[in-house]
Amino acid sequence: MTIMAFNPQGDTQTFTGAVTPPAAVNVTSTTGAATQYRIINASSQTTVFLGVGTTAAAALANATTTLPARTIPVLPGTDEILTFTPNAWFTGATASSTAVMYITPGTGS
Repeated sequence: MTIMAFNPQGDTQTFTGAVTPPAAVNVTSTTGAATQYRIINASSQTTVFLGVGTTAAAALANATTTLPARTIPVLPGTDEILTFTPNAWFTGATASSTAVMYITPGTGS
């Protein structure tokens, strides 16, 4: 099995996760088909509960600190590559404070 390095295929989007999640951002790829996303939590102290969806409303509904739910905890200082549908929407909730998130669409790991 060959492992490909991550290949960005679109612009990086950013949002600041907060106790009240911000409006979701649409992370689109230049190919329209990228299903992997490099997700970086730039905070050194704050976990972000990532909400992801096929619409802005779905992403917002999934961004909650109440577990279990359709949320993905992204620990402080984390750099992850995760797979979702193409052109997904993202936002994030925190238990306290804020955290800047960066999301880039692409392929590879």
